[in-house]
Amino acid sequence: MDEAQMDISVGSTPADVDRPMSDVEETTPLAVNEYDAIANKIMPDLGQEIEDFKYYTWQVNSWRNLEKRITGPEFEAGGWKWWAIFNYILFGAPQGWHACVQFALVLWNPEDPTHYIHHHAHHRFTAEESDWGFTRFYDYRKLFNPLENRTRALIENDTTHITAFVRVLKDPTEDDEPCRSVSLALQRVFYQLQTSNTPVGTTELTKSFGWDSEEAFRQHDVQELNRVLQDNLEGKMKMKSYIKCVNVDYESSRVEDYYDIQLNVKGCKTLQDSFKDYIQEETLEGDNKYQAEGYGLQEAKKGVIFDSFPPVLHLQLKRFEYDVQRDAMVKINDRHDFPMEIELSEFLSPEADKSRSHRYLLHGVLVHSGDLHGGHYFALLKPEKDGKWFKFDDDRVTRVTDKEVLEDNYGGEGPNSSPLPIRPGTRNLKRFTNAYMLVYIRESEVDEILAPVSPENVPEHLERRLKEEKALHDQKKKEAEERHLYLQVKVVTAETFRNYQGFDLANFDDRQYPLSPVPQYKVLKNDTYGSFKESVARDIQVPAEQIRFWVLVNRQNKTVRPDAPISDNHINSTMEEIHTKMASRQNELKLYLEVADKSNNPKKLFPPHEGNAQIMIFLKYFDPDTQSLEGLNHLYIQKFGKVGDIIPILCEKKELPQNTPLKLYEEIKPSMIEEMKPKSTFQQSEIQDGDIICFQKVLTEREIQEHSAAGRVDSIPQFYEFLSMRIVVQFKPKPKPKEGENVSKFKDLEPKPEFELVLNKKMNYDAAASQVAAHLNTDPLKLRFTTAHSGTPKNVIKRTTTQTLAEMLQPSYLAPSAYLLFYEMLDISIVELETKKFFKIYWLGTNVKEEKEIIDVRLQKTALVNEIIEAILQKVTLSIPNNKIRLYEVMNHKIQKEYTGTESIDRIHEFVTLYAEEIPEEELKAEPNDKIIQVYHFTKESLRTHGIPFKFVIKAVIRLQQRLGMNEKDFAKVRVAVVQGATYPKHQYLEDDVILSEIKWGNDDYLGLDHVDKTGRAGRSGGAEKAIFIRG
Repeated sequence: MDEAQMDISVGSTPADVDRPMSDVEETTPLAVNEYDAIANKIMPDLGQEIEDFKYYTWQVNSWRNLEKRITGPEFEAGGWKWWAIFNYILFGAPQGWHACVQFALVLWNPEDPTHYIHHHAHHRFTAEESDWGFTRFYDYRKLFNPLENRTRALIENDTTHITAFVRVLKDPTEDDEPCRSVSLALQRVFYQLQTSNTPVGTTELTKSFGWDSEEAFRQHDVQELNRVLQDNLEGKMKMKSYIKCVNVDYESSRVEDYYDIQLNVKGCKTLQDSFKDYIQEETLEGDNKYQAEGYGLQEAKKGVIFDSFPPVLHLQLKRFEYDVQRDAMVKINDRHDFPMEIELSEFLSPEADKSRSHRYLLHGVLVHSGDLHGGHYFALLKPEKDGKWFKFDDDRVTRVTDKEVLEDNYGGEGPNSSPLPIRPGTRNLKRFTNAYMLVYIRESEVDEILAPVSPENVPEHLERRLKEEKALHDQKKKEAEERHLYLQVKVVTAETFRNYQGFDLANFDDRQYPLSPVPQYKVLKNDTYGSFKESVARDIQVPAEQIRFWVLVNRQNKTVRPDAPISDNHINSTMEEIHTKMASRQNELKLYLEVADKSNNPKKLFPPHEGNAQIMIFLKYFDPDTQSLEGLNHLYIQKFGKVGDIIPILCEKKELPQNTPLKLYEEIKPSMIEEMKPKSTFQQSEIQDGDIICFQKVLTEREIQEHSAAGRVDSIPQFYEFLSMRIVVQFKPKPKPKEGENVSKFKDLEPKPEFELVLNKKMNYDAAASQVAAHLNTDPLKLRFTTAHSGTPKNVIKRTTTQTLAEMLQPSYLAPSAYLLFYEMLDISIVELETKKFFKIYWLGTNVKEEKEIIDVRLQKTALVNEIIEAILQKVTLSIPNNKIRLYEVMNHKIQKEYTGTESIDRIHEFVTLYAEEIPEEELKAEPNDKIIQVYHFTKESLRTHGIPFKFVIKAVIRLQQRLGMNEKDFAKVRVAVVQGATYPKHQYLEDDVILSEIKWGNDDYLGLDHVDKTGRAGRSGGAEKAIFIRG
């Protein structure tokens, strides 16, 4: 909330408030100090669970003498700190926290608690949106006068009460944020699709998947995205795989979940043909006979059949396949017909439930236009049962015909579009735009699935929240559209100048230094100067005739100083005219507010500016004891007067003895602070309107020595040099280590605050660390800093005694607009950090589940790997006492090295991932002829690795399930393959009942496990492509 919004409105009409609230003047006898009853009366029931309810009454005295913006005492509600301010409340919490709150502010007469005004609202408070309230609370003038039917005013004897009522509500989505919850983000997207007349953004949705901006802009396979999304939402169907012997009564079968059906295009002319191809039986005979338990090798039939079809059926047409001859993936652009209606009962197993209809209607076609390496997706949808078809192409939605849905997306050879005559023998061109996914809906359930969305289908909290967000968005949009109608005006006051520690009168926008709290006004350009002057006068409660504004301009020496006052001759001029005439080179108008003392002669309140020998200067006093400046407002001096003549006036302003010796300096610019000669005139010293004179007491040698011994500067030039060295440094917690990085040196992984400190560029590493440690209440030796590049961590800063903060922040040739360092809180000192090495080892135990224990090991850099193993053995419990354990390093999800124990730990690189496991008993007892092979995980392609690799004694496939620690349901989704080669691996899938020991294994062969990676950590070895993942 900007500063103009914080003030109580002094308008003559009740507010047109921008936020949800009510505004009533109560005449009911119910009193405010009947707190529970009044809260129920003024705050409507939102239908949400109330976690905490608190109220706090602030007794406000001397109302007319209060500062413009003042904060009430702190109180607690819901475990958080809160502050009441006249027209809003303030929430105190660190980054990442939030509170859903309904609140009310009530202003009431303590002598008559039945006489009050109130507003109420509700808001989700966060560290970024920590204040919320009302732009206009009440007509200021009405506060002091009795209202109709009332004998008392709301404020009497300059005293009133303000009560804040705070209900902390249980979050309607618990702790869900749209960017953290897939379900909530989808809910919001579908609601917006249903109600919005403009394209709906998906940034919130992709963030909920856990995708960063790079992931969101990468082109993904839409079928894989659909499958992973459905897995996240747990929507699955059933399919039966079987092998049935021909000559003996033996059958092996299993029913598994599936999300969509992947149908062949190549060799199939129609969708019906693809279904027939999908369930076609394969005969296992000859060398490929089936090993049936108890019957030996048998001729058998192998196939799949459907146990059920879902109400909404997703079909993927396999347009992308591996071409053996080309040894590459290719896109299949062959013609493939699909109908508007299809009957699927013939593809069901005999045991399936056929009592319901299995007739399906086409309602969606996802089209891919392009080739293997790139292209464009668009969707054709029929949203209503008997409605029309529409094409959804990015942000464009257009009507399409049935032909555009079907014929145009079958693929195959299209008619030659060239207007020239076709020569004999010329072939039609292949179509590269064709259907990739089809969505069918069961005919008997289409009315239910495509039923119109009714208001009761939409959660109340979702609709309310989105409407509030839309109202806020519309408000911001309106402000942006109307921005050209307004002028930003910044006003330097005596109060601003008094507390300012820096150059000029204030710091407006240089973020390398602390910014000044300058009052800002958003003024219509066509408003008159007179109305602006009246408005400011009301704000500071001073008659308009007692104020005068000076326009601040940018001087050639890059300082900002008052140049000339705005004459009352401009009282009817517009603010735009004044800006154009007096400060046209600035985007905004900067003013100094001069307030005159009361006088019997209003015409002589201000000295005339034109043709006058008087000059307006500004005074600053330097106190070496407090190491600070104090702005003593402005002073009118005689142009031809001597500099020394004003020394008694300066002593009087600082309440110093009249004969106190002073030194005077002119603040010309930051790098030029010159001592003034008392005997020179101001004209000889080239003093003009807006110049700044600084002064201090003349110090004795003893005082100078005392300041020097205490590390304080003792003169104005030294202090200005110190000020020039100040910078505002932003500190952010370094992001948590990613998978595979060491975390053993971190104190904890709880969220840490972001903050800013004003520091000196010349301070060394230890001094800077001490300042940060004091803010964080920690040991400076347990802090580590990292430089920033484009807002992200770059290089760890080593502790040295000679390095300055300026050197820590940037190279000398760079000049950033803001300074940033990342920090970490360690559990050991950085001195120890330099002599020890830290490892994070994933302990697997007896299986290779993803749920693993992390063991932190810290050793001297001279130690051997055996000491890591000994440290692990002290922290784990073995399944078999005295069993051996294996330590191995992994890169790209493959085992790179198994350690013997004699290696130096200093040779282990930080970026590798270390795993430790109990060596399986079957491996310890393996015969010389037993094959031990490496097993790794991949998704669809053998280069897209993920998961934990491990070593395995070749046994039956069922032993793999035990080794992985998977249940039968999860293991059924894993496809086992032989992977040949390491650099350019090729894989061949194995049957479930294959005997692994009978396979001829090469030295470079792996056993590959193909299944979906749900962690999002999969990626191509040596490349940037990753498997699609959605955060669960």
